[in-house]
Amino acid sequence: MLIAIFTLLLGFVVLIVGGELLVRGAVRVAEKAGMSQLLIGLTIVGFGTSAPELVASVEAARAGSPGIAWGNVVGSNLANSLLILGTASLILPMMVPRGPLGRDGGLAFAATIVLWLVATTSGTTVLFGAAFLALLTAYLIYAYWVERTRPVGASALHEKAEALEVTDTHLHDEQPLWRAILVLLAGIVLIVAGGRWLVEGAVDLARLLGMSEAVIGLTVIAIGTSLPELVTSVIAAYKGASAVALGNVLGSNIFNLLLIGGVTAVIAPGSIPPEIAGYGLPLLIVASAVLLIFAITGRRISRWEGAILLTLYIAQLIYNLVAV
Repeated sequence: MLIAIFTLLLGFVVLIVGGELLVRGAVRVAEKAGMSQLLIGLTIVGFGTSAPELVASVEAARAGSPGIAWGNVVGSNLANSLLILGTASLILPMMVPRGPLGRDGGLAFAATIVLWLVATTSGTTVLFGAAFLALLTAYLIYAYWVERTRPVGASALHEKAEALEVTDTHLHDEQPLWRAILVLLAGIVLIVAGGRWLVEGAVDLARLLGMSEAVIGLTVIAIGTSLPELVTSVIAAYKGASAVALGNVLGSNIFNLLLIGGVTAVIAPGSIPPEIAGYGLPLLIVASAVLLIFAITGRRISRWEGAILLTLYIAQLIYNLVAV
């Protein structure tokens, strides 16, 4: 038991540190290569900050543990929508721009419904995964075009990049290219190693505790891989950047569903575990709908609404650990 817990915790730490180094190194290399800040935000930062979830799910899929892979995707979005936004809204009520919310929140909501329909019917296929990845590519192109022509209506992925700016004052410190490349490579090595240890520890822990891998993915893995988003959004809220905190979460939700879900479906096509199809995804649909309703009514998420979101997350977490 202790070895499984140690391996799990070690995986979390190494994965998160690796993700931080990957983003820092990749951004500096991209800047040296002459990429615009907008393009860096939409691609490098978006992919980099989702790297912990991506590696964890890919390692789980390769290890023959689809419950952990899909539980991580769905559980991370539950943590983003309920835990992170609930906590951030308690700190500072969130003003919600209607355009980005409808576009970005609506895309994540629609993708969740599509994933649930597939999970309850035929199961995922390589073609389905490729379609999700193509949709993400189309969204990135569209978001880049919108922000180039209409910068007022920034997308969630742009705000995701802004979140990194708000929380990391040393991101743009001058450093030579060779050092940035070393940081980038170190980040890649660490997230691969961390993801492997995380999955190994989670699988062993699930067996020892008699819990399904899907529940471990929905709870322990999801919370651990969502910690960077939680810290980023809380700091952004403390600094009064509520739109940044919201965009960070919406951007993460989009990447979790389209990128991580798409890659997982391509690598390990097949049925989605019943705990995810029958419980996790319907709960995520409800949580997404509640979040959209809170955001649309009054165009803000108040403290009491944040408290409701946080309470819902704690309630489902207890139910997961006790009943599912």
